[in-house]
Parts: sequence; structure tokens; C-alpha cells
Amino acid sequence: MSGHSKWHNIQHKKGLVDAARSGLFTKLAREITMAAKLGDKNPDNNPRLRLAILQARKNSMPNDNIKRAIDKASGSNTENYVAVRYEGYGPGAVPIIVEALTDNPRRTVPEVRNIFSKHGGNMGEEGSVAFMFTRVGQIFYPASVGKTEDEMMEIIMDADADNLETTEEGFVITTKPDDFMNVQKKIADVLGEPENAELTWVPNMPMDVDEETWGKVEKLVDALDDNDDVQKVFTGAA
Repeated sequence: MSGHSKWHNIQHKKGLVDAARSGLFTKLAREITMAAKLGDKNPDNNPRLRLAILQARKNSMPNDNIKRAIDKASGSNTENYVAVRYEGYGPGAVPIIVEALTDNPRRTVPEVRNIFSKHGGNMGEEGSVAFMFTRVGQIFYPASVGKTEDEMMEIIMDADADNLETTEEGFVITTKPDDFMNVQKKIADVLGEPENAELTWVPNMPMDVDEETWGKVEKLVDALDDNDDVQKVFTGAA
């Protein structure tokens, strides 16, 4: 998604659809558990855990589920998940990046490859499409935050963010990946928690695709999302 107004529309719509899927809470809990296991169990001292909890709350995950996921990190039988990235092309040669969290990459690789193949795409080697994207942090506040563009610009400059884009829906703030957590916290101290905040892959030259191709790409993305190990999917479509 490109980071423009369509980025927010698609992400927001996708979030509503995903919230209805029973597998979403499992994925959110997995990220919370791993973040707590790899760092401090206090989100104030663990940026990854803080972000994972934010995403869970934005998707209406109950607090009891969040607490159980954090507590699970203390268990001796917690699965050891690893973060992996897969790359490939979808219908219309649309580049796609898939981020997964898996306890068995040997299982996940053929599953993801099979999904690509079944939906008119093909999975490539790592690095085959990543060069077409830029890794950034994106933070979104709706227009209802009640700030003018000038006021928002002053806030993001004080927080050392890279860029501000104003859309009809609100404000998209962009940061460098390494600065993302600190910037997000500084802005949240002023404006409260954002509607959405994530590390994402933004296409350098978003592809315009026709409606038919976009429909096929959506089916591929949905199928990838349905895989238990897949956490996020990014496309180069505009």
C-alpha cells in the first residue's frame, strides 16, 4: 500500500475484516508473547511489546487476552518463533512482501509458495522484490485529532519524524525504521495513542492496476493472511 489516502482506506477496511477472523487474535497474541519473551514485560521499557499491545487494542483484543499472552512468555514451554520474510510476485507482476512469525520455517516456506502458485503468483528469493520498497514507520492520526497541518508539522518536527502527509482522512507520519518507536512515543505523549502505527514496506513506484488485476491480488493477499504463520502482507499496487 502506498501510504496515501488509499493506504489508510485499505488498511482500515482490512482491519475490520480481519477482526472478524478467529485467527487474528492468535497472531496478535503470538507477537505479544514473543515481544515479552525477548524483552522486558513492561511495555514502557519494551518498544516492540508496546507496539504489539497497541495493535491488539486497535483490533479490539480483550485485555484478558493481552495479559495471558504476556504471562505466557514466562512459561518454559513457550514456542520459539522466528521472524521470516518472503517475497514474490502476484497477478499482474505486482510485487509482494510477506512477513511471518513461525516455529517451523520448513513448514511455512512450502505453504507460502503454494499459496502464491494457486493464486496466479510466484514466490522468489529473498531480495527479489524488496529493492522496490522502502522500509519505514508509519503513524496515522484521524482528522478528528483536532490539529491543523501546521500544528501537526510542529509536533512531528519536535518528535524527529521524517515526513507528514495530510489526507482527507487525517495525517500520515513517516519515520525511519530505527526511529519509529521513539517518534511514536513522543507523538503519543502529545496526542494520545494513534489510530494505527506500524513498520511497513512502502513501494517506491506504486503500480496502477486495473480492477480485475486488483481483485486477483486481493484474493492472493487474503489467502496469505489466512495462513497461521503470516503476520503481514504488503503489495506494490497503488
